[in-house]
Amino acid sequence: MGKLLIVGTVAFDAIETPFGKTDKILGGAATYIALAASQFEVDSAIVSIVGDDLPQEYLDLLTDRDIDISALEIVKGGKTFYWKGKYHNDLNTRDTLVTELNTLEDFNPVVPQDYNDADVVMLGNLHPIVQLGVINQMKKRPKLIILDTMNFWMDNALEDLMEVIKHIDVLTINDEEARQLTGEYSLVRAAQKIFTMGPKFVVIKKGEHGALLFNESQIFFAPALPLEEVFDPTGAGDTFAGGFAGFLAASNDSSFENMKKAVIHGSNLASFSVEKFGAERMLKLDRKEIRERLHQFKKLTQFDIELQ
Repeated sequence: MGKLLIVGTVAFDAIETPFGKTDKILGGAATYIALAASQFEVDSAIVSIVGDDLPQEYLDLLTDRDIDISALEIVKGGKTFYWKGKYHNDLNTRDTLVTELNTLEDFNPVVPQDYNDADVVMLGNLHPIVQLGVINQMKKRPKLIILDTMNFWMDNALEDLMEVIKHIDVLTINDEEARQLTGEYSLVRAAQKIFTMGPKFVVIKKGEHGALLFNESQIFFAPALPLEEVFDPTGAGDTFAGGFAGFLAASNDSSFENMKKAVIHGSNLASFSVEKFGAERMLKLDRKEIRERLHQFKKLTQFDIELQ
């Protein structure tokens, strides 16, 4: 069984969409990544930090899915990272109403000894210095280091971000971020420029328009499954990353052909994530539903054509 180390936030989210709103619920990048990865035969652990205000039932939701939380630091008297946001009618844009770093402000991750030889490391969206600190703690070079980032770090910690990008294998970002990072409007040219920074593979997420996978000589496109309803897009990108990383850790194969499958698995799981508020849908997901939707993905993209 492959080992997957997940670094990111375990958080409180409060979400408002045109379909309703929530009070504080379980969220955070590491939460979504871990829940998605738990759908595969993989030994996974979370490195994160929370306050003692995080309910025990939330921790139990993770451990019940065999996710190791021994490296989830719980600060006595501390408060858990909190984000509140409101989505516009198109669900593609949102306003951040509240961001409280709380315990995350002083987060100094410690990789557990049992996972410093992990096969795959999934670095969720955090300060690049934190991400690099995790890489430097690994006993041996992981087979695959996957990094997710965002435009905030490009605006505020670009030098640190460029340094950590030198040490990774896969960069996952959205189309807007790829353009900002490289100064290229063409996503093909953007990917080519990212290769000069260090990564061997680039995944560019395009939301409801699917995802692109690049290496230096090949391109693969995976559509997003057309859905009747999208309820809450929060965590969809992290769910995609968790499915992507979880499949690769379980299959122990980082070839381009296998990464194509990983992109499909990530897209498949992300299609469930958006159907309910927060992580609710991922917590109720079963393997039968996942297989059935994978068949839908296959039908969506499979066709016969005569080539002259």
